[in-house]
This record gives sequence, structure tokens and C-alpha cells, in this order.
Amino acid sequence: MTSAKYRRILLKISGEILAGDQGYGIQPAVLETIANEIGSVSTLGVEVAVVIGGGNIFRGLAASAGGMERASADYMGMLATVLNALALQDALERKGITTRVQSAIEMRQLAEGYIRRRAIRHLEKKRVVIFAGGTGNPYFSTDTAAALRAMEIGADVIMKGTKVDGIYEADPATHPKAKMFAELPFLSIINQQLKVMDSTAITLCMDNNLPLIVFNFKAPGNLLKVVRGEKIGTLVTAASH
Repeated sequence: MTSAKYRRILLKISGEILAGDQGYGIQPAVLETIANEIGSVSTLGVEVAVVIGGGNIFRGLAASAGGMERASADYMGMLATVLNALALQDALERKGITTRVQSAIEMRQLAEGYIRRRAIRHLEKKRVVIFAGGTGNPYFSTDTAAALRAMEIGADVIMKGTKVDGIYEADPATHPKAKMFAELPFLSIINQQLKVMDSTAITLCMDNNLPLIVFNFKAPGNLLKVVRGEKIGTLVTAASH
């Protein structure tokens, strides 16, 4: 078995991935696949933290654009991430993987409150920690929550699982000949306004020299390959290559 390149990772996945082909809600088959992927990495001894979005259930920004007050819409979006986190926890634990859900919004009957030192201790004990509730504040995305939590727990890298192979110069769905980048500096993402993560998350990663790997999470085995250091997806770092 090839050893892992990273000791501690933060995996960021969108809520939309959980919806699968149905486009909304949680598709059990997709949940099962995600649990298998995370489980394969966990058995390597890698410490895994997960931040999951809530866009498959409720998207605060879209609701705000529709006339809802932004803070209320964002709090509803944070609650959607808790639903997804609990679903993922159940799928993982059915496979015998010990997990903890920590929520930035206190709800003691469902999840632990987020405490940095406790989260690190869980990771050291090889428990998968799922961070729910975003940052606990409106106006911040789950991408920003992922960057923040990754730095707080001392993750080696953020791995963002998406529906495409990496970062492209243009949307590959509408520009089939668009070039994919193997490596990219954070500054290029900001300057070219590439739709990878929001600018707050990108700036946090850049300022704190935290690498980001964007890869296709829908391809079976890709997460394990990335953890082992295979050249998959796009590596984003503070320095240009």
C-alpha cells in the first residue's frame, strides 16, 4: 500500500454533489460513494476533516437575491449544512468509521459545539471530524469556513472535490476547448476571477500559505490518489510556477 503524502487534510465538498442526478436533496447512493472514498483515505492513517456545503437543500445567496433578508437566508443555509453533516456521519459510521460532527451553531442534541482543541484531539485519535454550520456567521460561505477550519486545525492542504477535473481558464461545459491548469498561484485566481472559491477563502489561503487542490470528486478513487500525491486536478499555491 502506497503511503500518504499528507498527514492531515481538510476535504471540502459542495452540497450539490450529495444531490446526484436528482439535483436536490440527498441521494443515498451518492452518500454511500462519498463515505467509501473518505473511508479509503482514513484507513491509510490520514487525519480527515470535512466541510460540506448546503446548496442541495438551501442556498442563502440565492434566497437573498430573491428578496429574503441576507442574514436570515445565510443562517438557513448553515442549518442545511448540519443536515448534510449528519447524513454523512451516519453513512460513515455504518462503515465502522468513527466520526464527530462539530457545529459552529450550538445544537447540543445533534452535534458538539466547535472547539478547536477538541477537534484536533479527535483527529489525533483518527476520528473523521465533520464541521457543520459554516463559520457560524452570515455573509461567509462554506468555502471560507473550509479555509478557516483548515488553518485552525493545522491541515496540510485543502482538497476541494468538484464535478470537473480541476481549474480551467473558462467553464469547460460551455468552452469544450478550455485549458486546464496543472498548477496555479492564488493571485491568478483572483486576477482572472476564476470561479474556484470565493475571494475571501482564496485570500485566506494565500495569506497563510495553505495549498489548495481542486479535483474531480465524482471519479472513483480520485481522493485516495490525491492523498497519495498523484498529479490529479489543479494544485494552487502562494508561489507561481
